[in-house]
Amino acid sequence: ESDTASEISFQFNKHKKTPSTGSHSSDMASVSSVSGSVLSVYSGDFGSVDAQGTVEFALDYDEKNREFQVHVSQCKDLAVVDEKKGRSDPYVKTYLLPDKARMGKRKTSVKKRTVNPVYNEVLRYKIEKMVLLIQKLNLSVWHNDPLGRNSFLGEIEVDLASWDWSNRKLNWYPLRPRSLSAVNGVDHRGVMNLSIKYVPPGSLGKVCPRNPPSGEVHIWVKDVKDLLQLRPSGVDSFVKCYVLPDTSKKSYQKTRVIKRDPNPVFNHTIVYDGFHTEDLKDACVELTVWDHEKLTNHFLGGIRLGLGTGLSYGISVDWMDSTQEEVAFWQEMMSAANEWIEGLLPLRSL
Repeated sequence: ESDTASEISFQFNKHKKTPSTGSHSSDMASVSSVSGSVLSVYSGDFGSVDAQGTVEFALDYDEKNREFQVHVSQCKDLAVVDEKKGRSDPYVKTYLLPDKARMGKRKTSVKKRTVNPVYNEVLRYKIEKMVLLIQKLNLSVWHNDPLGRNSFLGEIEVDLASWDWSNRKLNWYPLRPRSLSAVNGVDHRGVMNLSIKYVPPGSLGKVCPRNPPSGEVHIWVKDVKDLLQLRPSGVDSFVKCYVLPDTSKKSYQKTRVIKRDPNPVFNHTIVYDGFHTEDLKDACVELTVWDHEKLTNHFLGGIRLGLGTGLSYGISVDWMDSTQEEVAFWQEMMSAANEWIEGLLPLRSL
C-alpha cells in the first residue's frame, strides 16, 4: 500500500485531438514545457583538436562575502583551431560539479588570434563554504566560433574538498582531454523505481451518468536511489508529477518530502483519469525529483514517459523527448491493460 494516494481528472477530446473544456478538465491549451530546459553544459566540438598547453589560475574563498573566487590569469601554448589562419580565439569557462545547472557557468572574455591569451579576470560564485567543499571545480578552455560550434581546447578538474586553501598563489596546470566525470557527472542523477498501469474505459465497473466511462493511468512512485547531494547535510527530496500537455494546478501532484536521504522511499500512488486509449500516444507523464529548501527547490533529475514522437495532438513539442528506455516502458503499459508494469529508469536532465 502507498502512504498517500492522489487522484486527478482529465477530459481529452478524442475527436478534435485537442483537450476538452469540460467541467472536470484542466486547462490544456498550453503545450509549453513545465519548466525551462536545462541546456547541455557541454555543447560544442570535442573532437576537432587535441588538448594541449597550460592554464594559470588561483583559488580563494572570501569568508566575509561568502564568495568563491577563481582568478584566471592566462594560458600558454593552446591548440590552434583554424590551421589555415593559425588562429584560436580562446576563453575560459568554469562550472561547479556535480550539479552544473544549479550554480551556473562563469566565463572570461574572448581573446582573439592568440594561443597565449592573458585574462587577469576573477570568476565569482556566491556559495557557502560548507557547500563548496563537496563540489569539484571544472575549468575548461574553448575556442569561440560565433558562426558555428565552439571547440574544446582542454580542461582541469579540482576536488575542492582536498584543496589547500592557504595556497592563494597563481600556479600553472596542464590542460587535459575531456574527463570522465565531465562526460558522466551530470548525466548520472540516480535511478527511479516505479510501476505504471493503464485501466481502459469500461473496465472500472458502474459509473453514474454524469461521469462517463474513462480510462485511468496509475503511477506508483516507489523509491529513488543515488540522488545528487548538493550540501553536506544531505538531500531533502520530493517528486513532482505532471501529465503533459497539461501544466495546470489540476495536473500537478507531488509526494511528501523525504529528508536527509540520498535513497528516499516515497511509496506514493497517483491516479489520473479521463484517458481514452488514443490519448496515450499524445500525452506524456513527467516525473521530476527536487531538492527542497526554504527559499527555492533545486532540480535533481527526471523522466518523461511517452512515445517520444516530438508531437502532441499534432503540435510539435520539445517535451515529447522520451528516451528508448522510457518509450519501451510506456509501450509495455499500453500493450498490457490492467497490469502493473515495473521499471527502473535513470534520471536525466529535462
